[in-house]
Amino acid sequence: MMFEREDILPVILALGVAMLISFIATPLVKKLAYKVGAVDVPKDNRRMHDHPIPRMGGLAIFIGCVVSILLFADVDRSLRGILIGACIIVAVGVVDDAHPLGAGVKFILQIVSALIAVWHGVVIQTIANPLFFTDTPYWNFGIWAVPITVIWIVAVTNSVNLIDGLDGLADGVSTIGALTMLIIALMMGDLEIAVITAALVGACVGFIPYNRNPAKIFMGDTGSTFLGYMLATVSVIGLFKLYAVISFIVPFIILGFPIFDTASAFTRRILKGQNPMKADRSHTHHKLIDMGMNQKQAVATLYMVAGVLGLCAVMIVTSGYIKVILSIAALVGVAITVARIARYPHDHHKKEECSHGADHAAQGESSPSAAEPPKDNHKEAGK
Repeated sequence: MMFEREDILPVILALGVAMLISFIATPLVKKLAYKVGAVDVPKDNRRMHDHPIPRMGGLAIFIGCVVSILLFADVDRSLRGILIGACIIVAVGVVDDAHPLGAGVKFILQIVSALIAVWHGVVIQTIANPLFFTDTPYWNFGIWAVPITVIWIVAVTNSVNLIDGLDGLADGVSTIGALTMLIIALMMGDLEIAVITAALVGACVGFIPYNRNPAKIFMGDTGSTFLGYMLATVSVIGLFKLYAVISFIVPFIILGFPIFDTASAFTRRILKGQNPMKADRSHTHHKLIDMGMNQKQAVATLYMVAGVLGLCAVMIVTSGYIKVILSIAALVGVAITVARIARYPHDHHKKEECSHGADHAAQGESSPSAAEPPKDNHKEAGK
């Protein structure tokens, strides 16, 4: 669909203003993080950094995104509910980054934020029927619409939070997801969704220079939960309302990596009899590090996965059946690749280190030079 210059201008301005505000605000947020004690100190093997780094950087993303939306978007009832919920999510994140809260408290407040959005009309009420062989074109969730929407919002919020384990990973993956939604919104002629997603893209891009490896500041729960919440709610008012038969799977494809990573992590923990909410070192990004990649290589790999998923989503929404089939084939390839990574044992690198250590010890025991003390060459020369 073609747009006039005056139609597309708010989208461009929303992206640019959000990016500028986020970029300028991040150093100020960094100073604030030090003052309130929002600093991440490495204390376990899940963390990839070796020195204290301030977190709470997501506050800059929030400020850039929300200010831009207020300036360029038409704040209707649905968007008002989303922004109110986002304020709660960010407030909880700020407190949690400075003084960690219990998982139960955060979970309850995330549900409250989701319910506020739902109360304002952000509801997955109807979706296209994915079963091609039936006569019913749409599914109406009826009384199940509210719980299904709340589950979707809370699940995606936490999924993005859980992939925030490497420098720039959650920020970049969220940027790709929001950019995909922006492209689809423009193709569908939905300028309001385009403005919102443009603001989200701009705010993320403005933060990237400070968050890429080696990171100067982390987004913290403030940023990761905000991004997850925004992606989830915007997908409800945008993508789920595309009444194409294939549109049901589009949001799942765009957010495929964080959803898959979280689902696989939870499943693995449950099968092992562990608390599914207990953090560990078995996420996809950890597996890539264990396979020998450095942080930049692992992040670039997952960017490519997210990019392929985004491209497939765009092709599915806008293309004919042949391209849809090709897109599904690409998705299968991505799924197989990620599944192979997920099966990689997270303690493999430790086993290798132990085996190398044992080999060196064995060589040392069998080596005459290791068994005998070294000769004193100076004494030999003196004699």
